[in-house]
Amino acid sequence: MVVLPGSTRRARHYAALAEALSDSYTVHVVERRGRGRSPAQDAAYSLDVEISDALEVLSETGSRQIFGHSYGGLIALHTGLRTDLDRVIAYEPAVSIDGSMPSGWMPRYERLLSEGKDARAMICFFHSMEFLPGGPLATAVAWAMTRFTAEGRATRELLPTVLAESGATKALDSGGERYAGITAPVLLLGGGRSPAYLSRILPLLVETIPDAKLIMTPEFDHNAPDLSAPAPVADLIRA
Repeated sequence: MVVLPGSTRRARHYAALAEALSDSYTVHVVERRGRGRSPAQDAAYSLDVEISDALEVLSETGSRQIFGHSYGGLIALHTGLRTDLDRVIAYEPAVSIDGSMPSGWMPRYERLLSEGKDARAMICFFHSMEFLPGGPLATAVAWAMTRFTAEGRATRELLPTVLAESGATKALDSGGERYAGITAPVLLLGGGRSPAYLSRILPLLVETIPDAKLIMTPEFDHNAPDLSAPAPVADLIRA
């Protein structure tokens, strides 16, 4: 199984999920573009680049299943449009249907990054996406995190990738009809504690994809696969 991380996430964030799945699968977690030793996200970056990378990993490893989280879920679904797979699993994929994905924050985010105000940019993104509160206190905490904690510094390094990936998501906004072309069985996962715009599209995808199943878990949040509930998510994948 190939695992595709979400935005602001690296392969290491999915170590617990991979470990929980390892009794059933050989797991290959991709270090996506703009991370570690992988190529940078250059001016020609688009989702097609990520899909090509995923297809190459699938080919090299012989994997027939793919799991994606958030933006990685968007890549997984589009990979399923390009090749025949045994299964596609997506946890709250970053699919924008009829403008469902927030994008109004992007110009301000880009300006803040260009001005070197990375803590403000970080809060602009996470607050606009309904993951964190906004305001001066949150910005102060973010500033301290990005300078004095390893995880905060790692997130700071990934802030430029957020703009490129969110732009790719926005560029693919549609009525969702394209996903009817996925021939593989699809398992969609979501959590009851996630922002509504993420869970709202899941029933629409189930109605559109020919062979799709949705499992909603009330106690899960958006970071269940990588942070808050990797083992329970693995159980759902194996079921």
